[in-house]
Amino acid sequence: MRIPIESATSYRGRNARPNWFTLVLFIGLALAAGLVGYLFSPARSAAAAAWYAALAKPPWVAPAYWLAPLWAALYCLMGGAAWLVSRERYHKRHRAALGAYFAQLLLNAAWAPLFFGTHNAGAGLFTAVALWLTVAWTMREFIAVRAPAALMLAPYLGWVTFAMALNFSIWRLNQ
Repeated sequence: MRIPIESATSYRGRNARPNWFTLVLFIGLALAAGLVGYLFSPARSAAAAAWYAALAKPPWVAPAYWLAPLWAALYCLMGGAAWLVSRERYHKRHRAALGAYFAQLLLNAAWAPLFFGTHNAGAGLFTAVALWLTVAWTMREFIAVRAPAALMLAPYLGWVTFAMALNFSIWRLNQ
């Protein structure tokens, strides 16, 4: 019996056994994007710390000690979601979904250098809005390929929404 490859419900392309190396690779790539952000963050850069401390901020800023564990969990979820989608190699939207994922990962890595590195809240806001749109696009593509992968990105979209609102508030307060 021949199974059509274009079928959205075909599991023919999924590996029978999980490839754990690929999972570690996807999580590692996501964590590498986080490492770029960390290198430009106030936790690592004295110049960024001084600039950020001088900014007017809304009272609902998240405590700094939340950021590392929160982002680590989000990056692990992101990598796991991408891995689930990567296993559906014969799905017709597989490549588009992973393309959206890597686009949002690049924007994620670009935010901290633009916000903290250039000391420019406006550039950070522009990037945050683009990131939010790209994460939503990624979720849309993931849900077509593997719905649980899209659900794994929901906390990330929530956090990016919060970060975008915070970035907007900081930009407005410091104009």
